[in-house]
Amino acid sequence: MARVLVTHGYFYRLDPKQWADGRPYPPLGTLWSAAVLREAGHEVHFFDTALRRSPDELLPVLEALKPDVVVIHDDGFNYLTKMCLTVMREACHRMIALARAQGARVSVCSSDSTDHPELYLEKGADAIVLGEGEETERELLQRWSTGAPWEDVAGIAHRAGGSLRTNPRRPVLRDLDALPAPAWDLLDTAPYRAIWHASQGFFSLNVATTRGCPFKCNWCAKPIYGNRYNSRSPEAVVREIAELQRRFAPDHLWMCDDIFGLKPGWVRAFRDALRREGLRIRYKVQSRADLLLEDDAIALLAESGLEEVWIGAESGSQRILDAMDKGITVAQIAEARRKLNAHGVRVGFFLQFGYLGETPADVERTLAMLDELMPDDIGISVSYPLPGTKFFEKVKDELGAKRNWTDSDDLAMMFRQEQRPAYYRRLHRYVHKRFRRRQALLAWRSLAQGGSAPFRRLLSTVYYVPAAMLDRGRLALLAR
Repeated sequence: MARVLVTHGYFYRLDPKQWADGRPYPPLGTLWSAAVLREAGHEVHFFDTALRRSPDELLPVLEALKPDVVVIHDDGFNYLTKMCLTVMREACHRMIALARAQGARVSVCSSDSTDHPELYLEKGADAIVLGEGEETERELLQRWSTGAPWEDVAGIAHRAGGSLRTNPRRPVLRDLDALPAPAWDLLDTAPYRAIWHASQGFFSLNVATTRGCPFKCNWCAKPIYGNRYNSRSPEAVVREIAELQRRFAPDHLWMCDDIFGLKPGWVRAFRDALRREGLRIRYKVQSRADLLLEDDAIALLAESGLEEVWIGAESGSQRILDAMDKGITVAQIAEARRKLNAHGVRVGFFLQFGYLGETPADVERTLAMLDELMPDDIGISVSYPLPGTKFFEKVKDELGAKRNWTDSDDLAMMFRQEQRPAYYRRLHRYVHKRFRRRQALLAWRSLAQGGSAPFRRLLSTVYYVPAAMLDRGRLALLAR
């Protein structure tokens, strides 16, 4: 068996926006890879890059450990890795070079390497694991450790005779309960806890209950799990939560699925399993407006401890939602918001500006939706073409040398759009400030009507009222 160093290529510090946000999550997918390889009998070590300053911090670990193999396996449950940021690509390339210089074989599994295997093979990686990685890594390392031929392993890309060879994909895992538990024992959670408490006042950990998403939003990239949707059993998830509570006592959980609780009856069984174990949890999820409106989904979620849900609202224009193939309506977004509020569940909206054909009238419809529904929080992005999507195919002929964002605050528009790129950057900032201004003004109204309001929100009026007005003027100057 091999001495294996398992690591990943995401560095929060290299993404200033995310580092300042102060809500880092451990690399769950990487811990799962480590668990599978350990179960296969390898001597597994783990190096967590998430909170490190530089990929060069890997060097002393390599020198001390002298691994046979370095497995770079990004956390596919972290949406930030799906963005394929160039600063993370460059960090991973550096890690490959360091590992090869120490005589280790290298495999890489990530969204970006799946999309662009040639870029990682050119830097010295021996094999690129395409898509879902655990079973492919298990077989690849078994071949490497025994000296058996490995070039025909399903689900890899590698170099053969100086050219790229891509083997047939491996089927996705269906029985997720057959996987060992993620190797949480290899992770030092203390620095995560310290950052969370300093920035948020509580500590959150991540749990995955499913893999994949069956919906077909045409801008959404799915290089790891694809359009298949497979679920762990509620009982297995609850066992993992119980172990996390015993080992780390998190205050809060993020269920990091693309879509939480899609299968009929799953949420009810999850609630019942939590009750049987006597567990009380607080958690947040991502979901869709239409799913939340099915039967008694919201009530069951609230009963199981749901505290916050993020909805891919995207736009207040039905025309744009239809163009995106979202499969939801503005009316469903509104109804889901109202029902979640009635059950005491916080609501966040993901919004996207700059989709093909978006007009100023469509932008105004999105702003009107925000004013009417006033979610508790918002996350804003601009349309970002990634390989493997129908959206990418529509605009690929317009793309230049820059095809990926540098970091998550890049917001570059890489295809022709109605407005200039500077307009969308300013729109991103204006909508945030406009939203915070309205929150502050509603807080003052609540206070005037005899209610209560957070002091910091009341005080924020001083900044957000003039800042939003100033950005509105700048936006008007940039508009064509």
